[in-house]
Amino acid sequence: MKSINTMYINGEFVTPHGTTTFDLINPVNNQKTGEAVLGDEIDTQNAITAAKEAFKTFSKTTKQERITYLEKLLVVISKREKDLTDIMVEEYGGTFQFCSMVTQNMINDINAMIDTLKDFDFEQTTGNSKVFLQSVGVVGIIIPWNMSNGFIVTKLSTAIAAGCTSVVKPSEMSTQQTQIMAECFHEAGLPKGVINFVNGLGDIVGAEITRNPDVSKIAFTGSTVVGKMIAKGAVDTMKRVTLELGGKSPNIILDDANLEEAVPTAIFAAYLNSGQACAAATRLLVPVSKLDEVNAIAKATVQNMKVGNPKDADTVVGPMVSKKQYERVLDYIRIGQKEGAVLLTGGTDKPEGLEEGNFVKATIFTNVNNNMRIAREEIFGPVLCIIPYNDEKHAVAIANDTDYGLAAYVSSGNKERAYRVASQIDAGRICINGISHDSKTPFGGFKQSGIGREYGVFGLEEYLEPKAILE
Repeated sequence: MKSINTMYINGEFVTPHGTTTFDLINPVNNQKTGEAVLGDEIDTQNAITAAKEAFKTFSKTTKQERITYLEKLLVVISKREKDLTDIMVEEYGGTFQFCSMVTQNMINDINAMIDTLKDFDFEQTTGNSKVFLQSVGVVGIIIPWNMSNGFIVTKLSTAIAAGCTSVVKPSEMSTQQTQIMAECFHEAGLPKGVINFVNGLGDIVGAEITRNPDVSKIAFTGSTVVGKMIAKGAVDTMKRVTLELGGKSPNIILDDANLEEAVPTAIFAAYLNSGQACAAATRLLVPVSKLDEVNAIAKATVQNMKVGNPKDADTVVGPMVSKKQYERVLDYIRIGQKEGAVLLTGGTDKPEGLEEGNFVKATIFTNVNNNMRIAREEIFGPVLCIIPYNDEKHAVAIANDTDYGLAAYVSSGNKERAYRVASQIDAGRICINGISHDSKTPFGGFKQSGIGREYGVFGLEEYLEPKAILE
């Protein structure tokens, strides 16, 4: 049995003041694998105090000093790439192919922030005046269990580049991942108090970060519901916020696309991280004239797609993170059936041989109306909705008929046409003909998918306050 009984505060792994324990459960078989001790308000306050003290000097570091810290972090993360991948697979059941991609993206993200910082000017001239871009202060970073370490690296590399200090509250379901990541930051040799990790519950640790006046900014990734709560709490002390929230991302396949390529790619995009991803392309918009052909390709693709042990390199869909999430996904499948959507494949029965874990069959509904709940609400599981459209204008209208606007996807045999359609979609990041990631390109949402952006210059500026000095 594993025991996570320390947290990283002020440059040391310390025994927490909190005494509440959280059971670590393997989602593959629902067996308990260990316990984690969770922090409380005092642990959080200690971490914030450490970060506040460290900010006095770290905010005054030079650009080159920050680059050096990021370069050291890059070496450590690269060295522990296998450990970081394996613990993601083990802890929340992320598939090996997804988790290995995330770990590689971590390395790319640090490299990209180093390049961004090298070219960034913290002193600029605007009009006839000087504008200084000053570190915002102590940053509270609150992140979910899915892709936990990826979020940590993205946000903390940006905070370091900006000269900010941070207190990180990961999900209580990510304590094993966080432990290895804290070891990486410790080995990188950052000054005491610059980076602090406090495991704990949102209504305790997250709430203290949100209300504490010594925290100047919150960077949050998670659900829209929780993001709204954080935003409401943050306004009392006028904290700056970056909120990367939920999504119901459309994937438009235009009538000139190669369906044999576009449809399987679309299904993989829908089942990204077993469907437990805010950017998963869970609404597939296809020409009504080609609906039958799309259905046939989609069904054949899923029948050859492996749902199973996340450690296997060929597994596409692993388990849901918890029994609660598993039940949530099944509820939505039942809702889709009641709403009259056609169940093309999948359903509520557990995959054969996987009865002990939180496994859901790769599920596709077709002939979905965009007004159905399964087309409007974030399910966070391997459930794809195929929605027919009449023409290009209709496709764009359906794509934008959502409360969300995080990501979108467009497939076409004509790249110029794909760009034209993409330019009409209200989403923060749009991929053309596939799934791609750019560590310097802004990521964030329109509408209820969030506030602010991450990555590159756009992300760095979120951690800085402009200060104009006029003569």
